Amino acid sequence: MDLAAFRAMAKLLPHAVVVCTASGRLLAVNPATRRTVDTLVTGADLLDLVLDADEVAQRLRQWLRSGSPLPGVMTVRDGEGRPVRLRCHGARATWWRGPEPVVQVHLARLDVSDRFVALSQRVSLMNQQMAYRRAIAEQRDRLLRAETQARARMQRLYRLTAALAASADLTDVCEAVRKSAPQALDAVGVTLELHPRRIVPSLAPTDTLPVTTDAWTDLDRLPGAAAAEPLPETARRVPLEAEGVLLGSLVVRYAPGSEPDLDHTTAIAQQIAQAVRRAGLFEHEHGLAVRLQRSLLPRLPDVAGLDIASGYAPGTHMVDVGGDWYDVHLLDADTVGFTIGDVAGHGIAQATAMAQINTVLRSISRRHSDHLPTVMAELNDFLGTYHEGLMATACYATFHRSTRTLRYTRAGHPPPLLVHGDGTTEYLEAALAPPLGPVPFTRYPQAAITVPPGATLVFYTDGLIERRGECLDVGLDRLAGTAATTAGLDARGTCDLLLHAQPDSDMPDDRALLVVRFPHPPGPGT
Repeated sequence: MDLAAFRAMAKLLPHAVVVCTASGRLLAVNPATRRTVDTLVTGADLLDLVLDADEVAQRLRQWLRSGSPLPGVMTVRDGEGRPVRLRCHGARATWWRGPEPVVQVHLARLDVSDRFVALSQRVSLMNQQMAYRRAIAEQRDRLLRAETQARARMQRLYRLTAALAASADLTDVCEAVRKSAPQALDAVGVTLELHPRRIVPSLAPTDTLPVTTDAWTDLDRLPGAAAAEPLPETARRVPLEAEGVLLGSLVVRYAPGSEPDLDHTTAIAQQIAQAVRRAGLFEHEHGLAVRLQRSLLPRLPDVAGLDIASGYAPGTHMVDVGGDWYDVHLLDADTVGFTIGDVAGHGIAQATAMAQINTVLRSISRRHSDHLPTVMAELNDFLGTYHEGLMATACYATFHRSTRTLRYTRAGHPPPLLVHGDGTTEYLEAALAPPLGPVPFTRYPQAAITVPPGATLVFYTDGLIERRGECLDVGLDRLAGTAATTAGLDARGTCDLLLHAQPDSDMPDDRALLVVRFPHPPGPGT
């Protein structure tokens, strides 16, 4: 096809079509081209008419190399010098048989004929932006929901961790797991299956194991088949292992249709296993401390005419041995000595000092018998010489059965409580001096009373009356009120009632108690 054939065909087209060389010379234009831009005529140089000649020249070279139309944009000056922006599609004219290759370009004004196209493009772009923003909002909502769920899970996990950290013995740990683990695991419920003999090392064949509760199952008492009983599909059994010891299993029951997070469950099971292991070691150490403490306390002698009982209770959360002691001394045929005391602190040093004080006091009391200031002064000298830095409180008393005279002295110790036969009470608050140990050459006074028949004398350590955040007078009043209800009880009944009828405390101390009941003397002929 030649230019004549092109003109014949192109004159019928409603849009502008031009044929130009690679250098930009226009070889032919159709009538619509003159209507579009009046300067685009045959023979004109396209590069002289456009505002962006370099860009158009490069685009002409691209079109010459292309067999299919490529889009583009150019700005041409019209006859009055005004710029006209044109959208164009150009490609090499394969029908051309001339000496040099030419380009066929289709033109359309952007400011008139493409306004609808531009508007459509803007609408399409706006739709894309709205879809993008909607996707961003949905992603933000998903992230917010995931963050909220993660924060809630962390809160539940924190409550379980705090409950386990606050648990001392095995019962506390099991209750903490029963109450807090289901929420942390997103489960319906949990059950602990434990081997208590592996958890709490035995001190002796007669040791009793922790009492089984609804919170856990004793695997050592179950036959092998029962221990390996299959679980329903909605439950999982996760082993509890700590320091290479298989302590048991954690059975987790999920809601039907839920998808458990196995990694999360395994991590919580490891945390529970550590808490169970720690509780078992605590119970073992606590049992050892109680056994050692009781072995250091003396076996009281039988004293004719007196009803004597003693008691000791360790602090609930103590694993160290303490320094509480009590003793009864047979000084001569008519005189009986009573002592109770407390070395400040807990540990081996305090327990050692307590045992030595008790032993030394037995020797001193027999040598000085009824001279209480001398007994206490020598005991103070012993503690300051051989246990420098330690301090102890003590109360020492002697009772003459023939005269019913009670003499006593106190080294910083709470006053003994005298309970009369009618239930009235009074504290023996006289004869007070500084504690044993820190002050050398201390003078210790003594006081004396006549004990009425049927009375009961209560010696105790401060763990029986002291509570954190509570005035000491409140504890003394509480003890006196409880003691007033012991009328008719023997020494053992009184001791048990006073030792255990005390309110709980978050940091209880050891409690030692020595109760002496002075019965009515036998009447004539009895």
